[in-house]
Amino acid sequence: MLTLHYTVRDTKTKPDALRFGGSLPAVFYGPKEPSTAVTISTIDFSKVWKNAGESSIIVLKGPKGEEHEALIHDVELHPVSDQPLHADFYVIEKGKKLTVEVPLKFIGVAPAVKDLGGTLVKVLHDVEVEALPKDLPHELSVDIASLATLDSQVLVKDIALPAGVEMITEGDEVVAAVSVTEEEVEEPAKSIEDIEVVGAKGKEEPAEGEEAAPVAKGGDKK
Repeated sequence: MLTLHYTVRDTKTKPDALRFGGSLPAVFYGPKEPSTAVTISTIDFSKVWKNAGESSIIVLKGPKGEEHEALIHDVELHPVSDQPLHADFYVIEKGKKLTVEVPLKFIGVAPAVKDLGGTLVKVLHDVEVEALPKDLPHELSVDIASLATLDSQVLVKDIALPAGVEMITEGDEVVAAVSVTEEEVEEPAKSIEDIEVVGAKGKEEPAEGEEAAPVAKGGDKK
């Protein structure tokens, strides 16, 4: 199991000062764990986060050897550099099932894309599952080899689950499908007879039975 070492944080210290020194401000909490402000190594956190994601249990180890099994619950990122600015850890209760979102990994080759010219559309990128902490998967594989025709789909219920894992997301939701791009059909150019002239300049012909209005010459005579 992946481990991160932490030290209790003095909340009076400015977060930017901690980050400048290579430490990441963080907090951990849980149903039976009070909220505790801590710092961890930014480099160590980035390595663990890459491997664990937000669905794998990690161990938070304190300066006196105390240990907490936790999930990386939330990560605040810099809007430009995408570097972590703050992390939340959720301390779990041992022996209790957790409901978490697990990312999907698409594997295989879709015949409808390779041979029929379709486009793969990934509708879902993660699903919600329930399991004991020890059984939580890091990711779930979605085999797209079953997409053999242009109208075929992969549904949530088609995803293979490890032992001890229960799917919470509705089974009939579409995970992946094939899209067909229709070629744009050009309209034939219109002939001059098809073009309606609106607001053409010129003298308007009087309607049948009406006299044309006289055209005034010069000013009014009194």
